[in-house]
Amino acid sequence: MATKPRQYKEGSFFEIFRYKDLLVQLVKRDIKLKYRRSFLGYVWSILNPLLIMIIMAIVFSFLFKREIALFPIYLLAGRSVFELANTAVSKALGAITDNTSLLKKTYVSKFMFPLSKITSTTVDFIFSMGALIIVMLVFSIIEGRLLFSFWNFGIIIVVVEAYIFSMGLGFLMAQLHVFFRDIRYVYNAFSTMLMYCSAIFYDVGMFYDKAKDQINAGVTPFALYLAHFVEYCNPVYIYIKQFRYFIWVPTLETVPQWAVVTPVDFLLGFGYAILMLAIGVFFFKRSQDKFILYI
Repeated sequence: MATKPRQYKEGSFFEIFRYKDLLVQLVKRDIKLKYRRSFLGYVWSILNPLLIMIIMAIVFSFLFKREIALFPIYLLAGRSVFELANTAVSKALGAITDNTSLLKKTYVSKFMFPLSKITSTTVDFIFSMGALIIVMLVFSIIEGRLLFSFWNFGIIIVVVEAYIFSMGLGFLMAQLHVFFRDIRYVYNAFSTMLMYCSAIFYDVGMFYDKAKDQINAGVTPFALYLAHFVEYCNPVYIYIKQFRYFIWVPTLETVPQWAVVTPVDFLLGFGYAILMLAIGVFFFKRSQDKFILYI
């Protein structure tokens, strides 16, 4: 007896399961378009983060007096996670307005378009992990010890968290962009601020050291408040911290206290991801019927 296909309410988030084949095609299209007419093609997924890491490692090694062990791995791990979330949301932002012709011709779940951008960015992120592997191989030779471990597989948890969070924020920004095209410029400014608040090229420990000096001096420990804001109120940093815990921390002989991940970090990570997804889906679903009037 044939199984009756499951019915999904039109316009609901779960309707994406009816269009999973379309999702695959859209993701393939996005990836192919990104490297179309490129001589090196997919190699740029590895080469681009590698070159940027080298430049940033040289620059920030001179700018900061604090010495972070195996800084290139620390830097590349943080930047990779930030770029995953930032690029996914940036691409999802224009997903509806960029597919105007298709939306006017036929009915498909509108959730598919931001979702395809976020998914293709995640696939590209997986390709870019080749750069991190190369850096870790190089430092394994320099250090004379293998820097890879079983703990590295824990990054799967982080990718899932970041993917869900990006999905929610992507849905929210995509529907806002339909009605307010200026939101793109607002988001660009916001993402720049977020980058500097995500401890990509510095460590949170410097805030705690500054806070101790402020407390000893009898002044308000603003540095402590800033550290708590970055650690507990910035979802992107939470994912960066977890990612480093599985990639960078296992390479250290002495682990600084600020780099230790606790169950609270995972609760916050999944909590922010699920909350953001719920918010994004709610507002996207609520406004999607009006898209056709503004695109």
